[in-house]
Amino acid sequence: MATDYNALGQKIKSFFKGEIFTDIKTLDTYNHDASLFLVEPNLVAFPKDSEDIQKLVKFVVENKKDNPELSVTARSAGTCMSGGSLNDSIILDVTKHISGVLSFQGDEVTVLPGTFYRDFEVETLKKGLILPSYPASKNLCAIGGIVSNNSGGEKTLAYGKTEKYVEQLKVVFSDGNEYVVKPLNKEELDAKINQGDFEGSIYKEIFELVSQNRELLKNAKPNVSKNSAGYYLWNVWDGVTFDLNKLIVGSQGTLGIVTEVKFKLVPVKKKSKLFVIFLRNLDHLSDIVNEILPFKPESLESYDDNTMKLAIKFLPSMLKVMKTKNFFKLIFGFFPEVWMMLTGGVPKLILLVEFSGDDGSEIDGKMIELQKKIAHFKFKTRISKTEGESEKYWTIRRESFNLLRQHVKGRRTAPFVDDIIVRPEFLPEFLPKMRKILDDYKLLYTIAGHAGDGNFHIIPLMDMRKQKNVDVITEISDKVYDLVLSYKGSITAEHNDGIIRTPYLLKMFGPEVCALFKRTKDIFDPQNIFNPGKKVGGTKEYMYTHLAKK
Repeated sequence: MATDYNALGQKIKSFFKGEIFTDIKTLDTYNHDASLFLVEPNLVAFPKDSEDIQKLVKFVVENKKDNPELSVTARSAGTCMSGGSLNDSIILDVTKHISGVLSFQGDEVTVLPGTFYRDFEVETLKKGLILPSYPASKNLCAIGGIVSNNSGGEKTLAYGKTEKYVEQLKVVFSDGNEYVVKPLNKEELDAKINQGDFEGSIYKEIFELVSQNRELLKNAKPNVSKNSAGYYLWNVWDGVTFDLNKLIVGSQGTLGIVTEVKFKLVPVKKKSKLFVIFLRNLDHLSDIVNEILPFKPESLESYDDNTMKLAIKFLPSMLKVMKTKNFFKLIFGFFPEVWMMLTGGVPKLILLVEFSGDDGSEIDGKMIELQKKIAHFKFKTRISKTEGESEKYWTIRRESFNLLRQHVKGRRTAPFVDDIIVRPEFLPEFLPKMRKILDDYKLLYTIAGHAGDGNFHIIPLMDMRKQKNVDVITEISDKVYDLVLSYKGSITAEHNDGIIRTPYLLKMFGPEVCALFKRTKDIFDPQNIFNPGKKVGGTKEYMYTHLAKK
């Protein structure tokens, strides 16, 4: 018998301070994110505070037996490209009420999960501080998603991903209570285990799981600079410190609902300049990356020829995104790139090498030395003279996905192999092989990403109304992921598993490690009430049947 969500909604309203909606208009607003999927929820809730979340979780647990499909997915900005914020039961939107910066203490900040990063950054910059793991969607995303996906972005090369900056979390576990999660020494861990309650059992069972499977987990950890696939069980216990935050960050809300975050921030560097390299081909990509890395750039990003063409084609939209007081000067600023395309063709790849620091002359010195170092490649280069000149390149890199979503008619962005990573030394072999797979299917696509990490975002454009395009998604995914894994890479470096990649975790990790993932989910969430089908239990059939055919 199907669950009567209207009746459940009325019951929830009796104890819930926030708003509850079951109308079609609201449900349709939450049936999609930035992924390929369409999943219609049955109820959308806007909690006022953590107490609302705790009461709702307890309600779901109490009613799960009579309504087996009942579950809850926490959602913030809905910018997930893997379908991680979708659910056909209850969506819990924290952006309406559970937002804002609570306090600063030195270089630490406490913030609520519904806070948009763009608002958060305004406050941190007032203190001369920044969270450096922000993603390219920094103008759209929110803190809850950054934590749930273990986000990374253009500064990850120098600073690492979000897990490095989470000092403490408050999390509602599946018993409906809120807990403080922070790093523990062995004595503190033993005390936690000896509590004998639900929280204590989580600590006890996870400690046993990681201790008894240390070698298996050590070998399972992908040999790349960043990874978002699976549960990060290998990070929890280093022999000195036990930190469940290392597991909860990146778990896509499948282990509990984060209600508060304490970050450690880093100082903003006063000056930065961009060194741009235009590669005619990919023959020397790993060589040039390896020559750049010893100079310790803050960022080493890239985008391909299709992205550059897109930016020039939709120049007016690009200009709207860029903040400038001199519109015509900005237009003229793109003329060198247009002229280069007309006279010498479009470069296969554009590398953005950013140097930051407090001493401008030191930055200039590094750039001059780098220019000399790579001169033998005979690639065209450019050193940005102003922030505005740097901004045009960064805007192309950050906004390419949105340009595709907004302007390409008859096709849509299809992020399904959008976040692969291999070690940079493999790129000259790997990228042509990957492009051949895509080209064999005659796909139109863009490639952008983090060249310094070997992490690339491939976004095909497809007409999902055509069944043949729907049918090739799993076929292409299998081929691309087989290629990635042959180079011992990861199927997702930043965007996480969600609906789109959970079915491929068995391919990546094998049955023994996936069994540990399943055990982890059961320890935290024995009734499977938190964001089901992500990390554990997702299938290709579910993925296929929920593709948005439009």
